[in-house]
Amino acid sequence: MTTYKVGYFVGSLSSTSINRILSRALIRVAPDELEFSEIPIGDLPLYSPDYDTDYPPAARELKAAIDAADAVLFVSPEYKRSIPGALKNAIDWASRPWGQNSFDHIPAAVIGASIGQIGTAIGQQSLRAVLSFCNARQMTSPEAYIHYSAEVFRDDGKITNHSTEEFLRAYMGEFRTYIAMVLTVLPRRPAA
Repeated sequence: MTTYKVGYFVGSLSSTSINRILSRALIRVAPDELEFSEIPIGDLPLYSPDYDTDYPPAARELKAAIDAADAVLFVSPEYKRSIPGALKNAIDWASRPWGQNSFDHIPAAVIGASIGQIGTAIGQQSLRAVLSFCNARQMTSPEAYIHYSAEVFRDDGKITNHSTEEFLRAYMGEFRTYIAMVLTVLPRRPAA
């Protein structure tokens, strides 16, 4: 059984982020073959090409975390029908300097939660467009636009609704399968 390292991004910097709670739920229901580590984005300065010849430590750590992962998972809210600024900033750092795009060919999945009925559908489309440009290998199905309710999602990641739990378990199972398929064709590291 192969274990895959998944670096995950929480798009919100809020200490009470419902997407952070969703990330805990996803980790709880994920297959045992997935090992998770959060890739923090809160300490990154605003990206500028002026840094391309000398990245600050937070940006080097970001790129190293992505390079150490087999796949990435984006768990993000939708801000004004688009991507949160902090997440877009992190993507800008990770995809630069030119020719050193950390997202090139990496298996990726996108999911998000909102208190609204359509979840994060429009924000995810914006994020997918950016990841497409970065040449990330995105899992396009199943899509997952999660309607958040505190009665369903506990702070520790426990899910109290059986159908929601089963949907998220299936989503993460599909992500595990997708990672294996992509890495079979496009390995991230040379075979040992």
